Amino acid sequence: MSAIAGIYTMQPHNLNPELGPHLMRQLQRYPADTSGLWQEEGILLGCHNQWMTAESRGETLPFHDPQRQLAVTADAILDNRPELCRELNIPLPDHQAITDSQLILLAYDKWGEAAPAHLIGDFAFLIWDGKRRSLFGARDFSGNRTLYFHRSADLVAFCTAMHPLLHLPGVDHALNEAWIAEFLAIPVRMDAADCSSTVYRSIEQLPPSHSITVEAGTIRFSRYCTLNTPPELRLASNGEYEEAFREVFGRAVRDRLRTHHAAGANLSGGLDSGSVVSFAAAEMRDRQKPLHTFSSYPLDSFTPYPLGNRVADERPYIESTIRHVGNIEPSFLNFPDRSPYSDIDDWLDIMEMPYKFIENSYWLKGIYEQAQAKGIGVILSGQRGNWSISWGPALDYQAKLLREFRWLSLYRENRLYSREMNASRKKTLRTALGKAFPVLGSRKTGAAEPQPELIHPDFARRSGVYERLGAQGLDLSAGASSIYEVRRRHFAEPHIWNVNGTVATKLSLKYRVWDRDPTNDLRVIRFCLSVPEEQYVQNGMDRSLVRRAMAGRLPDDVRLNRKRRGVQGADGIVRMLPQWPRFFAEAGEMLRDARAADYLNQPALSACLDKLGREPAPQQIFSTEFRLLARGLVFYRFLKRFS
Repeated sequence: MSAIAGIYTMQPHNLNPELGPHLMRQLQRYPADTSGLWQEEGILLGCHNQWMTAESRGETLPFHDPQRQLAVTADAILDNRPELCRELNIPLPDHQAITDSQLILLAYDKWGEAAPAHLIGDFAFLIWDGKRRSLFGARDFSGNRTLYFHRSADLVAFCTAMHPLLHLPGVDHALNEAWIAEFLAIPVRMDAADCSSTVYRSIEQLPPSHSITVEAGTIRFSRYCTLNTPPELRLASNGEYEEAFREVFGRAVRDRLRTHHAAGANLSGGLDSGSVVSFAAAEMRDRQKPLHTFSSYPLDSFTPYPLGNRVADERPYIESTIRHVGNIEPSFLNFPDRSPYSDIDDWLDIMEMPYKFIENSYWLKGIYEQAQAKGIGVILSGQRGNWSISWGPALDYQAKLLREFRWLSLYRENRLYSREMNASRKKTLRTALGKAFPVLGSRKTGAAEPQPELIHPDFARRSGVYERLGAQGLDLSAGASSIYEVRRRHFAEPHIWNVNGTVATKLSLKYRVWDRDPTNDLRVIRFCLSVPEEQYVQNGMDRSLVRRAMAGRLPDDVRLNRKRRGVQGADGIVRMLPQWPRFFAEAGEMLRDARAADYLNQPALSACLDKLGREPAPQQIFSTEFRLLARGLVFYRFLKRFS
């Protein structure tokens, strides 16, 4: 785990020798085991290195291979090391010792600019090719590591973080209004659809799944990975699909436990994190070490309010998983002194830009602090599980059967689903019909009430943000797409997952704890995309494949739970009540401040504040009004810092 840097000058003789040390000094805000700087005429590579794996201990980066005339600096953990070692003809005695950065260098030596397509894991790297006089870099397929750059007429400078680039001489600090417009206009957690841009006009980022080549004063980008739907996997029985799942997923979990530190995992009461922990705890038992788990729960004073089929306190399910799986050292954390409002400044320091996940920010940061205190090196998560391992929406599948006129299958699935969920078959069928043909549902219910918007309408028009988002396939005015189309786009579009990698990178640099998600493993995703839909919804059961595959590995009250799902942050407003006068006052300041007036929809936010009032109800934490005010306030706090 490293903060990397690089500088390529258009005029090799004019490289300022002070630029490298300057970049490295800026990276000293992050803890590191070693720092290194390498340069030759016109090129400079740097690394502020945190030794995470056994192979990386004592590693010096950048690494220069004079025979091949290649130099590499890398922020990487590779998960397909055995295959790479074989394909690169690494002598067997060296398989355990060779570093990931050296494997990346050898992969480039063999495959050139096609090398990233052969790598599985989380990575960002830069390679100087002395023979070609070119600088080549790449970022992993879903952007789990960041790589920013600044370009001018004289040079191109790269870094894992933005602030070292902003401190280079002559770099403009002006805000990027196109990025800000997308951040404010997009209602979901995604920050921007243009994931080559950042909040600063002078700083760009390499998008996920892309490589960059700087050669002879020109810059060229290439997309090396596109997750199209693979050929359908055809196996003979349910049991064979389940065994194939366990093999692929189990390996992904094992590979992501590679660290010379202690290993941990986030654990909620659900299927995704439970499945990760089940495989991880078994692997750690073989290594004669425990798995540390971290689980958040509401304040002790929190009185639950109606949440439908959601549950705020998942401890009964979590404890059931812990008892069943074994070899777990759990930590139950509720951070009584923290709230969504209390950690805004810390998060702005970490992220270097505005963020949207304010409702969950306090416990996420708190878990990283606790993991760091316990000496955790990697913390496993299951963030992408809903779209990979636990895919299988039952009602949407029935809608799919409707659209395909598969009446017998529809009859069977509808009957079994309704029986298991104790639901009316007619109501279930009407729901499926509305999903299959949304136009019919909209005619019956009428037009939805328009939602308030965070972005100022004049700024939206002036920036052309909605037209730009529409051109990128994000038409916010259109009706809901099929969930199958949403899933396809989820894996096809790099911008959808970019923010997750940004958060993971920034937290790892600060806390020396690397988030590793087996549900986001490229091999797991390709496997899951190849599995027939009938494996995911079967006999009326949603998420059928993972439920069947985890039989015996998870307790049945978790594995077969279909009626209760956890929700984090339900006590957010209760936590904020002691700070609510300050929050209310700062929101009022935001509504009067001329600096925010050009960007934020102040009349709509004023109405949101009126609706929340001075004594908000606890359940308003999930309201549109709180979401818009909180995101507006984060942006406003960032804007004040910038000013």
